[in-house]
Amino acid sequence: MKNKIGIFPGSFDPITSGHRHIIVKASKLVDVLIVGIGDNSSKKSFYSAEKREEWVKNTFENFDNILVKKYSGLTINFAEKENAEFIFRGLRSSLDYEYEKQIAETNSVLNKEIETIFLLSDKQYGMISSSIVREIIKNNGNIKDFVPKEVKIS
Repeated sequence: MKNKIGIFPGSFDPITSGHRHIIVKASKLVDVLIVGIGDNSSKKSFYSAEKREEWVKNTFENFDNILVKKYSGLTINFAEKENAEFIFRGLRSSLDYEYEKQIAETNSVLNKEIETIFLLSDKQYGMISSSIVREIIKNNGNIKDFVPKEVKIS
């Protein structure tokens, strides 16, 4: 019997508690969940791919069915390469939905066999985003309530 494989793509710059929450939810729906650390050509990363990968791997080291891989290019191509049936995305608000819906529809045109599944974040994570966390970091604020304990900023 074939494993059900899903991916959760993102830049994770840095990974947030909201990301962690959605990834754990998604991991319960598949046999293998691959957290794909993408190279987003429209964003300049604040942290190196290696640092982001380290944080994500450390965050999920105790989860047997969660793998972490870096990729570049289209997420749909990464999903195909990994034999994924599902792309999971987290939604915090209706704004996220409108943005993610366009991407999901585009991916569906590119490959009808891979389904995008939206998972709602719990309300305590609704205001957390990597860009907000970066602003807190830039201004020497305390990020402990916004990121997993494995994210260590030096």
